[in-house]
Amino acid sequence: MRAVEDMKTFLRVEGAGKLLAAMICYGIGTGILAPMNAVYMSDGIGISKGEIASIFAISLLLNMVTTITVGYASDKMTNRKTLPLIAIVLCVVGLLIYMRASNYVTTLIGMCIAVAPSGLIMGQLFAMARNHFTTVASEIVEISQLWLRAGFSVGFFTGLLLGANLFLIATFQGVLWGNLAGYVLLFVLLLFYKEYKGAAPRSSAAGQEPFSLVMLVAILMISCADAIRGLYLPLVVKELFGKPELMSYLWSVQAVLELLFMTITGYWAAKYGSRRIIVWGAASALATYLLYASGGPLIVYFIAQPLNSFFVSILYGVAMGYVQRMFLSRTGFGSSLYVFITQTASLIGYFLPLAVKGFSPLIFFIPSMLVIAALALMGASAYNARTAKEHRSSFS
Repeated sequence: MRAVEDMKTFLRVEGAGKLLAAMICYGIGTGILAPMNAVYMSDGIGISKGEIASIFAISLLLNMVTTITVGYASDKMTNRKTLPLIAIVLCVVGLLIYMRASNYVTTLIGMCIAVAPSGLIMGQLFAMARNHFTTVASEIVEISQLWLRAGFSVGFFTGLLLGANLFLIATFQGVLWGNLAGYVLLFVLLLFYKEYKGAAPRSSAAGQEPFSLVMLVAILMISCADAIRGLYLPLVVKELFGKPELMSYLWSVQAVLELLFMTITGYWAAKYGSRRIIVWGAASALATYLLYASGGPLIVYFIAQPLNSFFVSILYGVAMGYVQRMFLSRTGFGSSLYVFITQTASLIGYFLPLAVKGFSPLIFFIPSMLVIAALALMGASAYNARTAKEHRSSFS
């Protein structure tokens, strides 16, 4: 079986284990703090809802600017590993300030320092990984990227469970120290990782995707839909069923499903083309959001979860690789651009559902419309490409 052979090749590659461990570690650190962050600002520091929203928005905007500008410049660097190492140090400094914050100003300063450089970590990890596998195992470059991204998901959902237990044992301070420990461990892993350099230009002709602004916009739209789902689904479930812990059960199998689906859809993308698989993922997302919007019994939300996992595996696996391959000779920029797209989607996703009062399931008609628009864009793009191809053939 090809997947088994590829996995054996992956595990035999020197340094692959460190990269995978780094992704899992970063996922754990992120997952520990993510669900508790806003609650800590509100209950632990005592700042208002509007101040919390402004902190998230300002820090995310700084993160987006840093990610895309440094990502663009990183392709001229010979030692790319320096960037995530510096970013981790800054994140730790920001967290130490954040842990001691007592008002809006110090919270904003701490969050900005902790969040602004963090986009460099994910983007540059994938840029290093692509160069690494292109150099020593070019036949599994794309599937290795998907497995590394799945490793982040496994880490993230592990972090969610750890964060909940740390909170019970040591309150918010335990959660914050757990997040900081994740950064420190990631720093150590990267410090001992041997970076492979200069591989991308050799592979630029093989697997290169044509640049498509339409597809980038479509991916932004479906990413925005997913950001809305991630932010508002827990609130809608709590509103409908009165049990916030239900989200833990809904998300409990998602990491396993993502690992499975990322592998399957990765091979499908190689066989059928990334664009077609992204369309399949968007269709799955539409079905998911319509089920959420129905406001049906709890079983409906559990039925929707595998559909959502299928979509998320494509969005964070196939779509990520597709964007990277538009810029194969600019691995740093390509990887950072994908992170920038997801960050932009999150920023938009914070505000669009404000058009719906409260936390009604009707919120999910908003991501449904975004997905429909993205499908229309992708359909029109495919039709135009096919028409142009037929037109050229008629003159040849």
